[in-house]
Amino acid sequence: MKLLPMQLRLLQTDISNPRRPAFPRAAARGLALFLGGFTLVNLSGNVLRSNFDANLFWIDLRILPSLPARLLLLLCGLCLTSLGVRPPRSTWRRMLTTVCVFFTMATVLWNALEFYTLLARGRVHSTLPVPLSLFVFASLLFIWRTTLWHVQTSAPQNQSSGLRFRTSTAVVAMLLACLVAFPLAQMFFFGKTDYRRPADAAVVFGARTYADGRPSDALADRVRTACQLYRDGLARKLIFSGGPGDGAIHETEAMRTMAIRSGVKPEDILIDTGGLNTQATVRNTEAIFAQLHARRILVVSHFYHLPRIKLAYQRTGWDVYTVPARESYFLRQMPYFMAREVPAMWVYYLRPLLA
Repeated sequence: MKLLPMQLRLLQTDISNPRRPAFPRAAARGLALFLGGFTLVNLSGNVLRSNFDANLFWIDLRILPSLPARLLLLLCGLCLTSLGVRPPRSTWRRMLTTVCVFFTMATVLWNALEFYTLLARGRVHSTLPVPLSLFVFASLLFIWRTTLWHVQTSAPQNQSSGLRFRTSTAVVAMLLACLVAFPLAQMFFFGKTDYRRPADAAVVFGARTYADGRPSDALADRVRTACQLYRDGLARKLIFSGGPGDGAIHETEAMRTMAIRSGVKPEDILIDTGGLNTQATVRNTEAIFAQLHARRILVVSHFYHLPRIKLAYQRTGWDVYTVPARESYFLRQMPYFMAREVPAMWVYYLRPLLA
């Protein structure tokens, strides 16, 4: 097979220094392994537990019927995972993987265009008007450009054991980086997007209340945002959920007092005193939704918390609309809260399979 001059130069670069792994290629394989593995875990998990599939967090195929969408995701997941484990060298594997990557690129680009259409129409608002779909598109383009565009002629068995080890280490390192970066990306790109619309109720997640009964700045931001939704006619009822405060005043009591002072009618406030954590709030508020005969629900919390809330409600069959709390200023502990959310997101994600 005749190689193009550029391909010859790239191949010579890789062979001329066998001690140094081709890091871009290894990074692309790690990205492919994450996207493919995440897709396959979602599809297989959905067989064991209903509403487990979280592929919507990175690609939206709802334009297609359920079965074709799942089959296409299965094929793409298999191709990306196998590319991450071992780049394709046979012609048929390369062509199939390229088709799958191009199909996925076209889909996420369409998702990005849908986001900007909603943004232009005022259906959503965002302080960071860049959809995650664009970064997924860039990642897929990087995967294709690095692992599929060039003809690979050097066989794996010709590599030294040291080079194979360093390449494998780079692939695993990229995979681990994706496990951290993915929840952070969800916090910024999804969490910063405001999906407010008319709803039957808004759930407000609690935060710290001081010993003297004052709400913390985080809690005050959440309550103020919910009260604005109520005054704008977007939420007919407010559901305050939280746990004990630092003193005798419960979080929900402080929230209720602040809401009434902001003009919310007492009869339009419902309380969940057992909201000790996100999962408890989701479980407890489901009963309140049934009591209200509610169909559309808004949830209010800080941006870093919203992806996990969305996931937790999705697992119970509720497609809620998230509204990030309007922050009066940047919270001093925000980096800590965000770092804590990374493992929490994966714990909530895997919990149904471990139960």
